[in-house]
Amino acid sequence: MAARPATLPAAIAPVAVGVACAYAAGGFRAGPAAAAAAGALLLQIAANFANDVFDYEKGADRADRLGPPRAVQSGLLSPAAMRRGLWVALAAALGVGIYLAAVAGWPVVALGLAAIAAAVAYTGGPFPLGYHGLGDLMVLVFFGFAAVCGTAFVQTGAVPAAAVVASIPVGALATAILVVNNLRDREGDAASGKRTLAVRLGARGARIEYAALLAAAYAVPIASALWSRAPILAAPLLTAPWALRLGGAVWRRDGAALNPCLPATARLLLASSLIWAAAIAFAGRA
Repeated sequence: MAARPATLPAAIAPVAVGVACAYAAGGFRAGPAAAAAAGALLLQIAANFANDVFDYEKGADRADRLGPPRAVQSGLLSPAAMRRGLWVALAAALGVGIYLAAVAGWPVVALGLAAIAAAVAYTGGPFPLGYHGLGDLMVLVFFGFAAVCGTAFVQTGAVPAAAVVASIPVGALATAILVVNNLRDREGDAASGKRTLAVRLGARGARIEYAALLAAAYAVPIASALWSRAPILAAPLLTAPWALRLGGAVWRRDGAALNPCLPATARLLLASSLIWAAAIAFAGRA
């Protein structure tokens, strides 16, 4: 439960798109691709463990919490046990990183250390990013640009220009997952001193942010299709009706009623990214 399986598509989606970019560039390699997926999952689980224990210790997980139960806050795991789980997940991710560094060189070391630091610093350390309204930017960077481009890099030894563009829809939808979470929790977060972007923007501002992220996720495939004259790149539009329904639900609902929107946004991210990846691979080899 502490690993939060509903959020794990955010780790798999950018790897799928990064693999597609490497394939389109003629550099697909199964070993590094699989390792990138394993590393992304381990880092996401580590971040969830860190969020669970550090939010509890900072008083952000209160008895009136609206979201699903947290393992430490509900007493299912002690803070010490959760910390041990965090270090095990980070150690496993480091092991994957060592293999990827041997395959692709020192840039992977820098990216891996930054990703590990971000996983912990989101809610831990002297300046927790999520508590200062920087969580959205962190997700956009690490689940978008870093994950997609990093996955392509460990296979090809370079960052294809297409990977930079392809990372935008993935990062946007991954950030949208966080927006739903923070919109739901904004009142409790404000009371506990957690100044997320949803707290700073207010409910209306957070809903506008969610809508803008959805719009960006579909604008990029459309622009790519027009620019490259490859209509297949607009294939993620197949999920647009789903996104419109979700956007309407997030706009109308509040509090605990937003709970179903969080895993639904994660599923939208995964479905849209898999279609995006298939389109990129097809267009690149057409």
